[in-house]
Amino acid sequence: MDRKIKLYGGSRSRASIIQWYLEEIGADYEFILLDMANKEHLSPEFLKLNPIGKVPVIIDGDFILWESGAILLYLAEKYGQEINSLETRSIFNQWILFANSTLSTGLFIEANREREISKLLPPLEKILQSHSFLLGDKLTVADIAVGSMLAYTQILLKLNLRDYPAISNYIDTISQRPAFSKTIGNR
Repeated sequence: MDRKIKLYGGSRSRASIIQWYLEEIGADYEFILLDMANKEHLSPEFLKLNPIGKVPVIIDGDFILWESGAILLYLAEKYGQEINSLETRSIFNQWILFANSTLSTGLFIEANREREISKLLPPLEKILQSHSFLLGDKLTVADIAVGSMLAYTQILLKLNLRDYPAISNYIDTISQRPAFSKTIGNR
């Protein structure tokens, strides 16, 4: 049995977030790029992996998992050596769910953006004024989830963050990490 993790994704998908984390933790993985334009993600073979037909999907041995937040939590627990208690797991759940639902819809759905930025960014600014990363001075899976969404605001939306210098510094800091540059920064 192949123990290398297989990560399925498209060239512009949340699979790059998973790939960033896999690089950060030094996991042995293979990235399988699907041709989304030609609907490889809707092929009968892929639909056996994810009946919803979305990426990312990982295969770890015989275990198949889809949905980026679930994958991040799985990888953090199994390989990341970050989760050592129910409380820690819950904190990571909180931040990953926040990133994938509240933050992403607040920032990337244009109809929500103006209203939500003033609610979402000031608390993050305050947190990042006192810490290098969300939970202290060490990058965690929470930063992978939240940091990727914030970095995408610059890559995809070119949002003006001049009123949020700590967030801008945070984005610069994570963007300079080799694992980020190799994955999200390389898109």
